[in-house]
Amino acid sequence: MATVTDAGDPTAPEVNPERGLTQGQVAERVARGQVNDVPSTTSRTVGQIVRANVITRFNIILGSMLVVILTVGPIQDALFGGVLIANALIGIVQELRAKRTLDQLAVLTAPKACIVRDGDVHEHPIGAVVVDDVLELQPGDQVVVDGETLVADGLEIDESLITGESDPVVKRVGDPVLSGSFVAAGSGRIRATKIGREAYATRIAEDARRFTVARSELREGTDTILKYVTWAIIPTAGLLFFSQLRRDASLAEGLRGAVAGVVAMVPEGLVLLTSLAFAISVVRLAKKRVLVQELPAVEGLARVDVLCIDKTGTLTEGRLTVEEVELVEDDAPYEEALAALAHVDAHPNATMAAVAERFARPPDDWNVVEAVPFSSARKWSGATFRDRGSWVLGAPEVVLGDAFIGNHELARRVAEHAEQGQRVILLARSPVEISRDALPEEVEPIAIVALADQPRPDAAQTLTYFAEQDVAVKVISGDNPRTVAAIAARLGLKGAENAIDARELPEDDPEALAAALEKDTVFGRVTPHQKRAMVQALQSRGHTVGMTGDGVNDALALKDADLGIAMGSGSAATRSVAQLVLLDSTFDAIPQVVGEGRRVLGNIQRTSNLYVTKTVYAMLISLATGVLGFAFPFLPRHLTLIGALTIGIPSFFLALAPSSDRWQPGFLRRVLRFAVPAGALAALATYLAYTFALDATGVTLREAQTTATMVLCWIGLLVLSIVAAPLNPRKLAMIWSMGALFVLAVILPVAQEFFALETPPLIVWLAAFGIASIVWSAARLFVPHPKGSSGVPLMD
Repeated sequence: MATVTDAGDPTAPEVNPERGLTQGQVAERVARGQVNDVPSTTSRTVGQIVRANVITRFNIILGSMLVVILTVGPIQDALFGGVLIANALIGIVQELRAKRTLDQLAVLTAPKACIVRDGDVHEHPIGAVVVDDVLELQPGDQVVVDGETLVADGLEIDESLITGESDPVVKRVGDPVLSGSFVAAGSGRIRATKIGREAYATRIAEDARRFTVARSELREGTDTILKYVTWAIIPTAGLLFFSQLRRDASLAEGLRGAVAGVVAMVPEGLVLLTSLAFAISVVRLAKKRVLVQELPAVEGLARVDVLCIDKTGTLTEGRLTVEEVELVEDDAPYEEALAALAHVDAHPNATMAAVAERFARPPDDWNVVEAVPFSSARKWSGATFRDRGSWVLGAPEVVLGDAFIGNHELARRVAEHAEQGQRVILLARSPVEISRDALPEEVEPIAIVALADQPRPDAAQTLTYFAEQDVAVKVISGDNPRTVAAIAARLGLKGAENAIDARELPEDDPEALAAALEKDTVFGRVTPHQKRAMVQALQSRGHTVGMTGDGVNDALALKDADLGIAMGSGSAATRSVAQLVLLDSTFDAIPQVVGEGRRVLGNIQRTSNLYVTKTVYAMLISLATGVLGFAFPFLPRHLTLIGALTIGIPSFFLALAPSSDRWQPGFLRRVLRFAVPAGALAALATYLAYTFALDATGVTLREAQTTATMVLCWIGLLVLSIVAAPLNPRKLAMIWSMGALFVLAVILPVAQEFFALETPPLIVWLAAFGIASIVWSAARLFVPHPKGSSGVPLMD
């Protein structure tokens, strides 16, 4: 047995693959810190989550106003503080929930390492591996560190999670083995050469793990509004405060008036409703086994117009099955032979496992004399059975050699199966006893065995859904382009007939790469770095790109995509960087995510018209009050009441309505086009009614403020009726219910006291109603219909 020099310490004795390191050598390496210290972070820390949801522009604005009101005003005027707390809690709770699920998933899927020490093999956590440890590998084991092959007995490594190539790679003594790969067949032992943060899989994961928040046009638009509101708050608040003092108001009254105007300018309900709608969607998706790591990710797939997917595990189940057995020689016992060959192999690869599943029970009288297990290097397996001769199963061109080329009929039949995306192997018989080193002579073909990776049951339906929703699907796989194209065409993917070998793509010309991706649909032999370049090339053409993946090789592409979608059965690296995790690893869950995202975005834009209208009229009323020097028309609690009845409660119901339009850019522009004229008319009507009440004989300030509150509430309900269009009985009932609640607040003594309302004289009532009616007529003429998320006007 060969030995290797101790790379961790040149002066130490050689490492024997049969005995591994001694306990003393292990202790020395542990003392030097040469242990497999793998970062275990699967998401943001608790502290990072709390800080990200607490320290925001929105919270700072409202928080400072809340402190002022709690200092100088009654608790009723601090009701808006509940929005601040609720918004932060929703974001924190959701991210903590996602973190807990991911951490549990990481524990459940954490690999173990079989380490050889002092001649004994024991299973240890991967953190116990030290430099130069000898690790034993068996089929199905995950390679947890980078290493060098010491012993190889038909060892084949599945590097699909690293390279994207689904075919196993044969490893011989001295060959490198990368972390993140799996043992597909055979067995062996490796020496750990790179561990911890130096290992290949860990380096990729560390690069990808740097946290970035999912892009959300909703939040970006809201943040833009908040930015401008922030700039306007200080001069507006100062103007309001000093205008109140000029009226001989007390310091407390001046501060309350200033806060009332400033708080109304902040669309606090929009921020809360967005978080709440996202959170409800997260709960709905969780029931469908879709984990949303960040609230804005719900929006992501609603905006996606290109979705990049892999073949294996996405379009297909990643499991080979025998599709067809086509006889070449009649009357041969091919079923018995296939069953016997499949069950001779103690460590079957995917092909032999599929044969064993199809032909489950080998005959009792098929007694093996000599057997050769399958190897990707040999591309065949075989066995000699007593009184049955020798049987071989493998690639047709290898099993028959030059004879395959001359057998035109057999070659034609094999090619037909290959063109359908099937994997073809040939069963052959020989009277000569088998040898491990060479195929037996006088080989006679018996049967063609066609295998295929089974398409997922709902894959075709899912692809049809995306086609109907104008979402282009790009299949990006490490497999043979012809195989990928055959599967895609079988599932009805448009454009699958023209498969592209990614090795021929122009890597040094991003513009040419983008043009190729725009033109074609199916790409094979794609390397990991090409996946990332493809995502960036599509984004350069203005596309919003979604990317699915399960392997370490997908992590960086998932990170760069506008929306990363990881499979729950995939690597921890992909799960940690993706915004969505499909816990059941099923592609058919994605349309449900698309539908949920479109429902949220369409309805949030609809309700955004209400909130931004409030911001507009609050700012105009505050400026008019400050310039003219009148008492501010409202107390903070008045605006809380108006906002709840005309915006807050209705918008909650509107946000839950169905919607299927694909999101189009221009959210903020569409909202402002409606909100600015609507808000200006609301401010005009309110101030006209308020100044009329102030000028009326015998009307108190509280009665004038009640008049302003009534008019603004009426106008708000009229604006709500426009935004809620098309109106149906349910929406009409909601609007009339809000109006009834306001009437109760005005006439019930308890509500009057709580909200500081006092009914004005009848003449003021009538004048206010007339003003509201005139403004309503103007609104019908001059305020454009709001547009939905697709840019199409909402029907009236």
